[in-house]
Amino acid sequence: MKIVKQLSVFLENRPGTLAKMCHELARAKINILALSVSDAVDHAVVRMVVDQPDKALHLLGEHGVLAIEREVLMLEGRNRPGELATIARKLARHKVNIEYAYTATPPGAEAGVMILRVADMKRAAKVLANH
Repeated sequence: MKIVKQLSVFLENRPGTLAKMCHELARAKINILALSVSDAVDHAVVRMVVDQPDKALHLLGEHGVLAIEREVLMLEGRNRPGELATIARKLARHKVNIEYAYTATPPGAEAGVMILRVADMKRAAKVLANH
């Protein structure tokens, strides 16, 4: 488990916009480790963890794309039923609220990553240190 930078990127909600952003990141040799897309009427919010967040933030800014950086927890864990339930229970016992979560696990893989945005990063990191 480690604290990493997540980028929240605001894109127009139309065909090709996500593809263009992903293409530019790939051209710059920036790897996407985890991704979540939420849509609204006129825009989408893309939350992602990349291997070079500072470089990605700069690149997105150069292309006129609004991106905000936040700290999140990235847990590498087993791909099995109940994993998120176990983590959520541990945090709840210590009064740490999960604001949102998303995962990146290839089908059939034994392990993947889970991204958590929590109300109290320090307490959550302490609670999940041995997970």
